[in-house]
Amino acid sequence: MASGEYFSTADRLAIHKTIHQAELASRFEFSVFVGQTEGADARAFATQLHNRLVAPARSIMIALDPEARTIEIVTGGEVRREVADAEVDLVVLEMRSAFAAGDLAGGLRRGITMLAEHRSPA
Repeated sequence: MASGEYFSTADRLAIHKTIHQAELASRFEFSVFVGQTEGADARAFATQLHNRLVAPARSIMIALDPEARTIEIVTGGEVRREVADAEVDLVVLEMRSAFAAGDLAGGLRRGITMLAEHRSPA
């Protein structure tokens, strides 16, 4: 996770714990990038990161650029069968709300948890 100066050590540990719990609960792979997205198209940048993952089909990439105020969530094919785009949009709204209140780490953790919870029961 690229996090720059955005998170304290405690925040980073809490985010890693949240990712681990989300992966166990959902069986999806979660990756997070926090920092400056390269170029003008944050979506393209997030998609490039997602495509480089070990298992992109069952992965979720969350790319957050606090300076540009962009949030991009890219889901793989297997994930899209379980988590609808409308659910991802709700996660983004929830994250934006937390970020607007100044809670970057909490918003990120909440978003990861919500994505894991949105997985349809098997």
